[in-house]
Amino acid sequence: MFKKKKNKILVAMSGGVDSSVAAQLLVNHGHQVAGVFLRFWKDPQADPSEENKCCSLQSFLDAKAVCGKIGIPLYSFDFSEPFKREVVDYFLDSYASGETPNPCVRCNRKIKLGLLLEKMQGLGFDYLATGHYAKIIHGAKESRLYRAKDETKDQSYFLYSFRQDQLKKLLFPLGNLRKTKVRKIAARFGLPTASKQESQDICFLSGAHQDFLRRYLTLKIGPIKLLESGETIGEHQGLPLYTIGQRRGIEIGGTGPFYAAKIDYVSNTLFVVKEWNGKFLYQQECLVRDLIWCGETPKNNFSCQAVIRYGHPAEKCQVKIDGEKAVVRFAKAQRAITPGQSLVFYQKSRVLGGGIIT
Repeated sequence: MFKKKKNKILVAMSGGVDSSVAAQLLVNHGHQVAGVFLRFWKDPQADPSEENKCCSLQSFLDAKAVCGKIGIPLYSFDFSEPFKREVVDYFLDSYASGETPNPCVRCNRKIKLGLLLEKMQGLGFDYLATGHYAKIIHGAKESRLYRAKDETKDQSYFLYSFRQDQLKKLLFPLGNLRKTKVRKIAARFGLPTASKQESQDICFLSGAHQDFLRRYLTLKIGPIKLLESGETIGEHQGLPLYTIGQRRGIEIGGTGPFYAAKIDYVSNTLFVVKEWNGKFLYQQECLVRDLIWCGETPKNNFSCQAVIRYGHPAEKCQVKIDGEKAVVRFAKAQRAITPGQSLVFYQKSRVLGGGIIT
């Protein structure tokens, strides 16, 4: 893994068990390790008792306690301004323009790993490590990104946007471990976070997702129509509150349930269908923009597997590249392909790259 036996490694500490164990393992291997805690944006309109889950006071105190236990220093960077600009504003702008964004992919690329990589190298560290569940294999010519051993925790989907010069500086010490093993390691070394519950929500949202959008976006009421017949059957509360395939929140009553099938911003209309597996919810082809490849750009026309949203199974597809865009055609039609979500390309367990569905 390493060119030298001992390296200077900065570990992003969130105050959770995963980053705690990542730091412990690197110390165990004899490296010179330091932790860093990042402070992000907090919603000023939220309940004062609510804090950004990634950088709450309790998370900082937990990270500090872990570093004290391990015997490493803990630095802290305030990334609140770039986080607001690159992640929160992007999140809101995407919804306002009719897309359903993935802020965690954006955060990893621009802030949590991207900006931190720049800071790390300026401080003289050799590598940046995190508690993500993914694998990186550093070869002589190329660093390759793979799915984690624990498929139920795999986070490689969120990490596709790093190029070679960044991948070669990243370490994911938990890539070959299962979550149950990570908990046992934390308990064995007496880490204060060994039994801490994890949060999987979007970190800057306090309360319901739709309440956040209502606070920051101007929403316009409009008609809900059946896609097949064009019949108006109700009123929506603002198109940014809905995403393709959604059932929850479409409050029509009567003969439902209904599922969002098409969102038309020109006419301010939400089109719905009655069946979960209705034909209008399926597409066999989509366009992907803003392509990023982890290694060399593949040949113009190639076969692989693709994931259209986090937690979705990888599906066989054919990819035709045109610059920073690609047409992706699946072997079988996929349900609820959603503009704004990341589509990530895999070759078996290896991550090739990805882009944004448009």
